[in-house]
Amino acid sequence: MGLITLPTTVPWLSLIWLSMVVPAVVIALIPGERKEAMRWVGTGFALASLLLALLVFLAYDPARSDFQFVERVPWLPQLGIAYLLGVDGVSLPMLLLNGVVIFTGALMSWNIEERVKEYWVLLLLLTTGVYGVFVALDLFLLFVFYELAVLPMYLLIGVWGSTRKEYGAMKLTLFLMAGSALTIVGMLGLYFGSGLRTFDMIVLSRSVTLAGDLQQIFFLPMFLGFAVLAGMFPFHTWSPTGHVAAPTAVSMLHAGVLMKLGAYGCLRAALWLMPVGAQRWLPAIALLTLLNVVYGATIAMAQRDAKFIIGYSSVSHMGLVVMGLAAGTQLALMGAVLQMFAHGVMTALFFAVVGRMIYERTHTRQLPELGGLGRVMPFAAVMFILAGLSSMGMPGLAGFWAEFSIFLGVWERYPLIAIIAALSIPITGAYVLRAVWAVFYDEVKNPAFLRLPRLTWQEYTGAIILAAILVGVGLYPAVLTELINVGVRPVAEQLGGIVTAGR
Repeated sequence: MGLITLPTTVPWLSLIWLSMVVPAVVIALIPGERKEAMRWVGTGFALASLLLALLVFLAYDPARSDFQFVERVPWLPQLGIAYLLGVDGVSLPMLLLNGVVIFTGALMSWNIEERVKEYWVLLLLLTTGVYGVFVALDLFLLFVFYELAVLPMYLLIGVWGSTRKEYGAMKLTLFLMAGSALTIVGMLGLYFGSGLRTFDMIVLSRSVTLAGDLQQIFFLPMFLGFAVLAGMFPFHTWSPTGHVAAPTAVSMLHAGVLMKLGAYGCLRAALWLMPVGAQRWLPAIALLTLLNVVYGATIAMAQRDAKFIIGYSSVSHMGLVVMGLAAGTQLALMGAVLQMFAHGVMTALFFAVVGRMIYERTHTRQLPELGGLGRVMPFAAVMFILAGLSSMGMPGLAGFWAEFSIFLGVWERYPLIAIIAALSIPITGAYVLRAVWAVFYDEVKNPAFLRLPRLTWQEYTGAIILAAILVGVGLYPAVLTELINVGVRPVAEQLGGIVTAGR
């Protein structure tokens, strides 16, 4: 049984994503000059969505391995399309992650002064799509929500961004549209090749009627289509550019949640539905992720812009996620999902510090131009160091358990890849410590930095929430690992059974 009991007649999952649509409509109707009201509405509903996600999380029964809180309404039955929602041990942590990041991102958005109405509407619609992806069990519905999550990014970066924002927005959009095209190919292959004429992922996973040779053909476009958003090498180049160009809250959502949509799609739509195809292609994918992990960390070490450091760090850490998926063992899959959660919180905290606390005050992110900020921003220094320690995989923080589980799981299948990937650990430590020194403890380069404005209550609140989660999950990882284990077990069993049969 879950920790609490919720009425089964209430469509809880629909309420979660609708809690982002309602404020978008309300804000659209508020007069443009009432900026404060828009901020309170957006932030209040973001908190409401987080609380709803937390209720579902607490009410979920981890003793059951099936989907819970299922909602099913025929949508286009003649095409096999339904409004089908549900959550399991994989989607629940992601649902909670999105709630945390959008609430803290909303707090970090109170400094937006231009076109406030449009900004909040687009931000909330983006989050609607993210929530929808994590609860959709119909592949067509998942794709609809996926597109809703991706498309607002173009305007959010192009209008409110900085540092070659038009270039960053266009590059991101083109890459992700190409990924969507690949995903559609995989979806159609499943739909027609299975002979079931349905997009119901539960039915497709149980039947596994798609012939093995067709799975080998259609697995790759399905996996790579989502892997583009996950920042997998060599399709990763849009990601650091997008991170740097985006405004703070959008960077938090971009790295903290949107990249997780890609990894989630790889697990939910590709590995789960086409295990035979996964057996064929996962070894090659594991090799590519090795480039992600080591190359991303190495390039991060060479950066002088603090946001680019975090951007390439995300490429490296998301490489670990996809590497865990490519290993296919239950331990590796569990570590991959936990890494998605831990990295999402960690990067949200990184971007909150660099984008909102530092850049908005100093108007620079260049390490040689910063220095001595620990004197005037001791709180920001502590938050950055905490996120950095989690990035380095230090014990006692969420990132440690995630990376440890991934390396153990990958060792079971690809020990050499695990050994080479471990090179990223000291490199990560080097660029994190370098950034900490250059930004907070080096000599002051600009005397004006000693008279910077104080941090706001929104900045304190958002950062404390993110830091508390990093520490809380680090000290008691079982709050998520037991749940995730139940969620990934069916996928691991399918992959393991096919590998065994193949031997």
